[in-house]
Amino acid sequence: MNIAEVIAVVTGGASGLGEACVRNLVKEGAKVSILDLAEETGKKLAEELGSGVIFFKTDVTDEKSVEAAIDKTAETFGGIHVAINCAGVLMPAKVLGKQGPMDMAYFNRVVHINLMGTMNVIRLAAKKIVGNTPREDGERGVIINTASVAAFEGQIGQAAYSASKAGIVGMTLPIAREFADYGIRVVSIAPGLFETPMLAGLPEKARESLNKIIPFPKRLGKPVEFAKLVEHIIENTMINGETIRIDGALRMQPR
Repeated sequence: MNIAEVIAVVTGGASGLGEACVRNLVKEGAKVSILDLAEETGKKLAEELGSGVIFFKTDVTDEKSVEAAIDKTAETFGGIHVAINCAGVLMPAKVLGKQGPMDMAYFNRVVHINLMGTMNVIRLAAKKIVGNTPREDGERGVIINTASVAAFEGQIGQAAYSASKAGIVGMTLPIAREFADYGIRVVSIAPGLFETPMLAGLPEKARESLNKIIPFPKRLGKPVEFAKLVEHIIENTMINGETIRIDGALRMQPR
């Protein structure tokens, strides 16, 4: 697809990797809808980027909230071609900690937001995308999800997070196979350590130690690098049913 002709929804688009995707897509001429709970930040970003961007306060775990945002996006811009899932939480906790066994409410919350929230957006976005007129190669749209290298090498304290991200990896191919009949691609990205709000609060020494464990380049990933991969996935119709790592050859250690 030609980016300049794309209408996209980006969950978690008010900050971090999602914000980078929003900015890059707008720069390339796309129209973008930001779906996020951070109302003040989201509205400010939309105002900054201009008329081709709108914001909807959205809870990805809530069916009505997501459906309303997608419907309003389609009404405003005339359709949807791309859905990018960046909304998620980290929240580390051990299965057996000093206070005893992990609270199942915590585990459920992480999985509910990261995995079920992603599925909620996939199904409702696909419902809208399937109505598009196919392009010359039969493509109607693409859905891009955010997994994590923790899906493959989760660290101690990441049981819930890793489970949620592994779920995203695991459902990528089956959904891509199902949606093939509709001309909708499904691709996931597994980022390593990136300069996002999740890591922003770390002390400088901790950040330096993280830089050293990345083989090359020896630094945290930049959100724009994630956004450029998203751009390429949108443009390259042959990429489908795959989870792509973007991590500088990082393989996470147990701690």
